[in-house]
Amino acid sequence: MGKRRVRNLIALNHKDIAGFDVRQDRVKFAAHEYGVQTFSDFDQAVEEFGPDLFIISTPPDLHMRYAYYALKKKIHCFIEGSVVEANKILELGEKARDLGVIMVPSCTMRFYPGPIQIKDLVRRDIVGRPLNYNYQSGQYLPDWHPWESVEDFYVSNPDTGGCREIVPFELTWLNDIFGNPTPVACVKRKLSDMNIEIDDLYHCLLEYPGGLVGNLTVEVLSRPESTREFRLIGSEGEIVYSGGNNTVRYINTSMSSWKVIKLNTGTVEKQYINPEEPYIEEIRKFIEAVTNKDPGMYPNTLYDDYLVLNNLYDLEALS
Repeated sequence: MGKRRVRNLIALNHKDIAGFDVRQDRVKFAAHEYGVQTFSDFDQAVEEFGPDLFIISTPPDLHMRYAYYALKKKIHCFIEGSVVEANKILELGEKARDLGVIMVPSCTMRFYPGPIQIKDLVRRDIVGRPLNYNYQSGQYLPDWHPWESVEDFYVSNPDTGGCREIVPFELTWLNDIFGNPTPVACVKRKLSDMNIEIDDLYHCLLEYPGGLVGNLTVEVLSRPESTREFRLIGSEGEIVYSGGNNTVRYINTSMSSWKVIKLNTGTVEKQYINPEEPYIEEIRKFIEAVTNKDPGMYPNTLYDDYLVLNNLYDLEALS
């Protein structure tokens, strides 16, 4: 994600960029590939570069270490999706607000064209009252970073495991549309023969305000292609989002056939499966919020993140 965020900043015509990483291979790659200043010592990076903004793209269990440093120094920051330390996130949000420091969590899927279309259709009552959704999201974990082994980065750690991390990642956009749910049931398992001790499937049942029942499956098993398939049944019709053919289609009781919306595929970098544009847009919104000193210009808050992580913890308690 650090590499992707450097690309995002370059795409937005920002020039004054520096990167810090404890791994020398990543430092050398960023310096060579993107021409940015790099550091392998954090204190030296802060002292010599003097950043106005942080983008925290560390493993999730290190997010708060750097975020609280940023808070102390009154440095605005963007934080990738978290999966641990919900209470620290809540406290961070309250303190940042009091100090006038803008700190926001990632919500990339809200910038994807599929969820944007779904939200618009739901808001316009195109299919009536939402009754039930079924959604499956998955990508084989070794395909996340094909250039390195899963044992070499945080997705193999049970606390920050790849499958566990994606549950709040997906709930961030689902809850934005449907509200904060009550977890009802959860099954999580290790089903694969990957040589790591993490659950690679979460099967989650949630009840939303208004009675909507959501069935969310997150897995890191799908191969050779990733899976992103969503179906919403409403009182007057259906909405279907397919990542495989990159479409949203819908039908209701006043229509004789499905309406198909072909989504923009965007720009996909080599060895990635997801386009750059949603990531660029969320960084643009973060910088816009900082520039205008208005955190409300960014669509997600640390309190929202706190609620989503508690959804995850409640689901795990039920498993």
